[in-house]
Amino acid sequence: MKSLTRTALALALTAALTLGVVACSDDSGSGNDWRIGLEAPLSGDLEVLGSGMLKGAQMAANEINESGGLLGREVTIVPIDDAGDPATGVKAANEAIKKGLDGVVGPYNSGVGIETLPLYIKDGLVPIRLTSDDSTNGLGFTLQPMTYQIAPVATKAMDEWLGAKTVAIAYDRTEAYTKTQASSVRADLESAGVDVVAYEGIEPGKDDYSKEVGKLAGTGADVAYLVTYFPEGGLIAKEMFNQKVKTQCMADYGAYDNGFIETAGQKAAANCPVVGVPAPSDFEGSTNYVEAYGSEFDEDPGTWSPYTYDSVNFLAEGVRQAKGFKAGPLEKALDGVKGWKGWTGSVTINPKNGNREPGTVVVVTTNSSGAFTVDDDWAKAVGAPYGNG
Repeated sequence: MKSLTRTALALALTAALTLGVVACSDDSGSGNDWRIGLEAPLSGDLEVLGSGMLKGAQMAANEINESGGLLGREVTIVPIDDAGDPATGVKAANEAIKKGLDGVVGPYNSGVGIETLPLYIKDGLVPIRLTSDDSTNGLGFTLQPMTYQIAPVATKAMDEWLGAKTVAIAYDRTEAYTKTQASSVRADLESAGVDVVAYEGIEPGKDDYSKEVGKLAGTGADVAYLVTYFPEGGLIAKEMFNQKVKTQCMADYGAYDNGFIETAGQKAAANCPVVGVPAPSDFEGSTNYVEAYGSEFDEDPGTWSPYTYDSVNFLAEGVRQAKGFKAGPLEKALDGVKGWKGWTGSVTINPKNGNREPGTVVVVTTNSSGAFTVDDDWAKAVGAPYGNG
């Protein structure tokens, strides 16, 4: 991100905000350590997702500290629980900022990030976000795909891989990402000559989506595309499987988490491929990372553990180059990243928006062991660089 653009953005955000957070981030640190916040849904419906995010960040910090620290100081990960809710996130972010942060990784939910990312930027921090809605472009940096990178992959999968002529879209009407993604996929499908025969907004948090599934089945569409987070996506996939709906189920990126499999059950999840990113063990050279995570936490990595692990290390690399956390030099260092390698592969940053190019978007399937893996049939059909086939 060019400094002029970022300066203008920061000034606009400062003028818009009325919460009055006092800037405190500089190169002095917050004591004898560097305090890096990890904002995530650490409670609520997405808690399992947030837990994996936190552990990935902790694993990175532990390795940095074992190697002598960052610029001679240890890194401390500060959990910031936004519960996947904007109001909760704003309160938690302000509290963390007041106590002192040197850096921040997260949040995950775009609707939360729209509110909290400007707070961190106003405080002089450089966020390494995990949001995917295009409205968060330019608000820090990200190693994770954005809507403009995800929607074309989803469209191509339905059009070229599944051969869909008609698609019914069900989307979470309450979230920034899901609304933007559903609209983008709809436009892309129509441009590809695929008929979108239904476009239904749903309310999250319900226990029963049989009515919604009945509507999707009634369209007779070739594919039902679920643009929801995993609790709702898993329940809809399960209901479609139990009702033996002939329409092919496919879930969007927002549903990509191990919680989708847990909610749907292995058989229903296997019947509903998901647009996501490679599973933790799908990345080339991932064996050591997966084993180290298992050794440290006595469990398999969470879906987003590799991305928070890499985000902390990516931030740390920028800090080493910039010789501190001061925003200007740090942004310049991160803008220039080309071919940096981590758990999630090679990272090159587009300085115009702070996003990783290209995005690591894939279609995954649930295997017989109840775990995600890149769908080899999809990878062969579209010539993707991931997969085992």
